[in-house]
Amino acid sequence: MTSKELKIKSIEYRRKILQYIVKAKAGHTGGSLSCVDVLNVLYNEVMHVSPENFTSPDRDRYIQSKGHCVEALFVVLADKGFFPEEDLNTLCRYQSHYIGHPTRKVNGVEQNTGALGHGLPIASGMAIAAKLDHKAYKVYTLLGDGEMPEGSNWEAALSAAQYELDNLCAIVDKNGLQITAATKDVCSTDPLDKKWEAFGWAVREVDGNDVDALKEALLAAPFEKGKPSVIIAHTTKGKGVSFMENQLKWHHKVPTLEEFDKANQELENAAALLL
Repeated sequence: MTSKELKIKSIEYRRKILQYIVKAKAGHTGGSLSCVDVLNVLYNEVMHVSPENFTSPDRDRYIQSKGHCVEALFVVLADKGFFPEEDLNTLCRYQSHYIGHPTRKVNGVEQNTGALGHGLPIASGMAIAAKLDHKAYKVYTLLGDGEMPEGSNWEAALSAAQYELDNLCAIVDKNGLQITAATKDVCSTDPLDKKWEAFGWAVREVDGNDVDALKEALLAAPFEKGKPSVIIAHTTKGKGVSFMENQLKWHHKVPTLEEFDKANQELENAAALLL
């Protein structure tokens, strides 16, 4: 895709995220809007995975550790053809597979996640398996900055460096807010880059809502041979909708119909400027 096509795709994804959250009357709005550019670039430009090769042992793997922002993942997977998009009309409904966290019952989802701090250990295990099996696939995992204090992350970070997992790339969605307050006020992990470096990882920082910067960084991984890579993606919670950006209440607030119409208009205007 061209840069413009990627930017338009992100806007399209944002509109659908809001559409299905409003229909379900549930969801994590702000975090899904902050991380969707990462998913856009991963699935459309970086990873070698598709509905056709999803059972292949050679496919790239993606683990969404910040599982509560599953609406972004579901919208991208539907767009890539892993399941019919109309399935998302059952989001968060009784007996639907499309619940509020990733589950392997949904085609395209590698692993159940949602209890924070689980994605990186799982991804590290998958990367070790690739090394042992002499496979060339890469493993990507998306973490939220609010889950970085979880001890399991740092145990996995230690082992990933120990086993020289340069086939592993973690992306931290650093939007600075979590459910109750600013991340720095709940349990700060800054300086995050220095911590990853101290644990033996190669680090890059990018604007996590800039698809061009994300594409360059993700395609450049591994940044150092023999080291796992981490991209600290500086994002804006609620990105793309003026009255949601950097507003704590939008962690999992569902837009009213009036708010949805206003957000949709803003996104339509943003897309029109790109055409």
